[in-house]
Amino acid sequence: MFKIYDVEEAKKTILRRAAPGQALEYPAALLDNLERIFGKGTTPPTAVTQILNSVRDGGDKALQQWSQLLDNANLETFSIPKESLAAAVNNLPLPLIIALQKAAERIRDFHSRQPLPNWQTAEMGGILGQRVTPIRRVGIYVPGGSAPLPSSLLMAAVPAQVAGVPEIIICTPPKPHPAILAAAHLCGLETVFQIGGAQAIAAMAFGTETVPCVDKIVGAGNLFVTLAKQQVYGVVGLDGLAGPTETMVIADERANPVWIAADLLAQAEHDPLAAAILLTPSRSLAEVVQLEVGRQLEELSRAEIIGQSLGNNGGAVVTADMETAVQLADDYAPEHLCLSVADPHSLAAQITNAGGLFLGEYSFEVLGDYAAGPSHIMPTGGTARFASPLNVLDFVKINSIIALDADTGRALSGIAAEIAQAETLTAHAAAAKRRMGR
Repeated sequence: MFKIYDVEEAKKTILRRAAPGQALEYPAALLDNLERIFGKGTTPPTAVTQILNSVRDGGDKALQQWSQLLDNANLETFSIPKESLAAAVNNLPLPLIIALQKAAERIRDFHSRQPLPNWQTAEMGGILGQRVTPIRRVGIYVPGGSAPLPSSLLMAAVPAQVAGVPEIIICTPPKPHPAILAAAHLCGLETVFQIGGAQAIAAMAFGTETVPCVDKIVGAGNLFVTLAKQQVYGVVGLDGLAGPTETMVIADERANPVWIAADLLAQAEHDPLAAAILLTPSRSLAEVVQLEVGRQLEELSRAEIIGQSLGNNGGAVVTADMETAVQLADDYAPEHLCLSVADPHSLAAQITNAGGLFLGEYSFEVLGDYAAGPSHIMPTGGTARFASPLNVLDFVKINSIIALDADTGRALSGIAAEIAQAETLTAHAAAAKRRMGR
């Protein structure tokens, strides 16, 4: 199940990313289920298109129909009353409430330190600068399928609040877990809708009689949520398109194999498509981790999911040296990169592509999932090459300020006219030339 690979074999299998534009291969059972619901020849993207169009045109009525058909939820109302959010806090164990509060405090503290600079200069002829303004209304999707994730609500809502977003709405699948409702209440949020899947994305993108349309949608979800976000991009802004979650661990011979195995198993329990990969120059460490994975797996409740994940997408890769491990990790650009080595800081300096860098064995990825401080919504699928974890900048816009004085405006008009003329944009050139004289 948890296989040990050499580098060349790993490059052809677990380290191989899909080529850009490569069509996904969907499981036969999924396609069969779609054909049963939507008709012959339906694929996930075409099913999502049908849902989006239906909600855009049919509003709340379409939402009710999809909730009944896809979530087996007969809903008279989508909105969850504020009183239910407050009541959820009282119905949860006190240690969980305290844990959610402490996590929210650390997330808020971390993101409050992120600079959002407004600046101006009078040194370029008049005033030039930038102004940072929060997005007016943001929608957050909180998964609630196989595992309810109140942590995902905190990780998206708190940075939005730090950025000053005045209106935040939450969508989460019907009959949400009390922990999700409690997390919303602890953040001071009041607008929560029990709507899941692609229909939730449609509601937030287009608006319905009940759900207001938003300016940006953030938060991870299943395949249909991701496809829906992809299709509404441009109607609304997005944080990114989340794929299956992934953790990569670089370890030396002194690393603790029991902890490494536990960390890999924690990642693999998310999803059969999740990736949990160890890179190490020590074959003996890889072999002990392999044994530990098998031993610890017997104690876990989601063993079937973990087995699929590790069997298809996980494993240990034995490298010639630490430099090779670093290069493989940087090429893979993992969502989470954990450095279980003697000097993690020097190794981190060699890494450019990773959503989150976890330095040392006490900075393990599970703490990043819940309580370290940075948002756990991070780039997947190799997009860490160009994308960042969710942060305060995702919830603001930058306005450029241009207030030139007359002398500078006249001086720049000749430059503008010259370039406009070269571009054969004669109206542009004429507008500039009219400012050139006094």
